[in-house]
Amino acid sequence: MPVPRAASFTALNEQLLEGCRRRLAERRRGHDETIGERVARDLAASQDLPPAPYDACEKKAARVSSQSLVRYRGTDYSVPSAYGHWEVVIRAPMSARALSSTPLHYLALLERKIGALDQAAPLVGWDLPEEFATLRRLIEARMAKRGKREFVQVLRLLEVFRLEDVLAGVREAIARGVIGFDAVKHLVLCRIERRPPRLDLTVYPDLPRATVAVTSAKAYLDLLTGVSS
Repeated sequence: MPVPRAASFTALNEQLLEGCRRRLAERRRGHDETIGERVARDLAASQDLPPAPYDACEKKAARVSSQSLVRYRGTDYSVPSAYGHWEVVIRAPMSARALSSTPLHYLALLERKIGALDQAAPLVGWDLPEEFATLRRLIEARMAKRGKREFVQVLRLLEVFRLEDVLAGVREAIARGVIGFDAVKHLVLCRIERRPPRLDLTVYPDLPRATVAVTSAKAYLDLLTGVSS
């Protein structure tokens, strides 16, 4: 079959379309109907497309384990801890790994069972910026055991906000010396809403207090006298 030649893609498409139309009137060997008649018969027998798009995945029922894991084809996947022991439906794509664990799925459980924080396997290897570790050290130094829960609450901000926004809030909290979940959340919200932060420093008793006296003219005179002498 000769290679078609045309001055443009538009002209080439016209040539191909005209060739298809001519071919509809032809009959293949061993058939009484023309190609066009056979196409019309096939179209009449075809079913309509489904009303909803096809969900290109495998669906399978499963039960979530006590470790918030669900198994599919020998692979364990983490789910939010709130679904522990639930019957669920897995929607599985065509790729899988030996273990897929999302740390965010376990934070709600760790907040309730804070003693397991240091041994929490799903958090091992969670590559967070160094500022989060710095914040944890400062929170625990200030609040002792209660600081662990405050730190997990800071991590849970990642369930709602972008990492870069939470990281900015953590950095500003460290720079301001306001170490705690409420401060970090306030700073994150101020960043997102583009408004200046207004922190209530009465909840941070460890910060040094600055006392500003009423300015008097005599104080300026005494200062000038001391400089001139």
